[in-house]
Amino acid sequence: MSVRRLFKWRGGRQASGYDKLFLGGAHWPIRFDIYLLRFPTGSCVPEHKDEVDDGQHYRLNIVLRNAREEGVFNYEAPIFETRRIKFFRPDTSLHSVSKIEAGVRYVFSIGWLTHK
Repeated sequence: MSVRRLFKWRGGRQASGYDKLFLGGAHWPIRFDIYLLRFPTGSCVPEHKDEVDDGQHYRLNIVLRNAREEGVFNYEAPIFETRRIKFFRPDTSLHSVSKIEAGVRYVFSIGWLTHK
């Protein structure tokens, strides 16, 4: 991993206004990543799946702070969930975040790939 990626906010993959801060990860022996996600007012994530070339993708999201209005995480087929913990398969589950109408939402996110 490039040191330049560490501890710098960058735009999220869907170019929908949210930011991600890369905290760490590896590609061997297991591929994983750790991010802090920031969803400012006006941001959202459209419904999508995260395609992977090989294996199964798992993601554990821990909501550290909810937005004051909206910013609801929607997804199919949770593996485990509570009000703040969302564990799911982003490669097989459609998922999205509704538009943040007020406030900022923060999520600690850990993802990993397993081989079939």
